[in-house]
Amino acid sequence: MRRWRVPGPRLLILVVGLGAAAGSELGPVTCGSVVKLLNVRHNVRLHSHDVRYGSGSGQQSVTGVSAVDDSNSYWRVRGKTSTVCERGTPVKCGQSIRLTHINTGRNLHSHHFTSPLSGNQEVSAFGEDGEGDYLDDWTVLCSGTYWVRDGEVRFKHSSTDMLLSVTGEQYGRPIHGQKEVHGMSYSNQNNNWKVMEGIFMKPSELLKTDSYHAEL
Repeated sequence: MRRWRVPGPRLLILVVGLGAAAGSELGPVTCGSVVKLLNVRHNVRLHSHDVRYGSGSGQQSVTGVSAVDDSNSYWRVRGKTSTVCERGTPVKCGQSIRLTHINTGRNLHSHHFTSPLSGNQEVSAFGEDGEGDYLDDWTVLCSGTYWVRDGEVRFKHSSTDMLLSVTGEQYGRPIHGQKEVHGMSYSNQNNNWKVMEGIFMKPSELLKTDSYHAEL
């Protein structure tokens, strides 16, 4: 039987006052935005929570959930480790980023541990207050110049080249019904993601040129 370590209750606060303009046209995903990411094939949102894996790394688990309104599915888009990506800067295809879980402050992370259900590469949440290590970096794979809000993308782990994926394996207690998120070595529909709900920072004014709009 697999054991899970569930810490005591913690007060979680989602800060939403980011100054993003409501009702703006769909455009690029920008640094500083807070988003939910939908796995297109399995219709689950990338999720984490203060529940640790009972095997492998023992780090905070990352799963996929079908609930639309779960606050534990919000992630902040940030620059890669040891860099700063200014708020409102559009994320380019091929750029490395971090995704920081809003409610726990840990970064989407992967490493050479085996995932508990599928036997693929484990994906976890790691670090404290948004600071972890270079294994938190993911490369955005998309077509065109920028990661756009209505386009599908893949996330490739920058250190191991594994793709962030869901293949449908489902957990029991204490996270019954949530699906395993893991890293896969090859591309298919299981690793396609799309931005859904979120708070989006406006693109930087310096990039609002005719040529920029043409690229979108």
